[in-house]
Amino acid sequence: MMKTKSTTVPKVIGHRGAAGHAPENTLASIKKAHDLGVGWVEFDTKITEDGVVIVFHDDKLERITGVSGEVTTTALKDIQTFEIGAWFGEEFSGERVPTLEQAIQVLADRGLGANIEIKPSPGLARKSGRAVAAVLNKAWPDILPKPIVSSFEAQTLEATREVAPDIARALLVFKIPRNWKDLLKRLDCDALHAQAKHLTANKVSAVRDAGYALRAFTVNELAEAEKLFDWGVDAVISDYPDRLLPL
Repeated sequence: MMKTKSTTVPKVIGHRGAAGHAPENTLASIKKAHDLGVGWVEFDTKITEDGVVIVFHDDKLERITGVSGEVTTTALKDIQTFEIGAWFGEEFSGERVPTLEQAIQVLADRGLGANIEIKPSPGLARKSGRAVAAVLNKAWPDILPKPIVSSFEAQTLEATREVAPDIARALLVFKIPRNWKDLLKRLDCDALHAQAKHLTANKVSAVRDAGYALRAFTVNELAEAEKLFDWGVDAVISDYPDRLLPL
């Protein structure tokens, strides 16, 4: 069990692995991020009909798998029959939806840290938070830096805290809301993750001055990353992290 929430996060994090170079949220994408020299990746998690945590973004299966249906009403054994790599490129043919535990094994093999986003399907905010936290308590290896869990859903972060209070939490937002400070305090978060295009220098300063880390998504251009770092942003999450690593 992890003893403390503190963890050191690099300035550049791969988005959904390295989603500009490989199919998002796949083991291939995580491996590609490592090959590019990235130290941390971000990826999305959901739970299946049978309660297994998988690495997947959407409520619906179709965009990635080509199969109609909902993640929450489909069992893992069926989801893992779907091809999810060939749409991106023939070299990724045969990729399957990974479980969180499978992703953790790849992280461990390559020494990668991770920001694990929880994207609950409707009505599953608390259940999803508890499920992800339980997997991390069970399977996260001591050899890796401590992970961060993030979510747009306050109830999800609350549930995560109940099961795994020692894992750092970050609240995800598009625009920083007026009550951001109250939310971060109530959820006992360490960081705010905000959409880059809505940030300003003053907003970044306010969050940093309050003692929270601020990380921005999704940043794919060097000039934008340089501006954000000049403002004081702690890290950027990128589909093309290799473009930003020179920073």
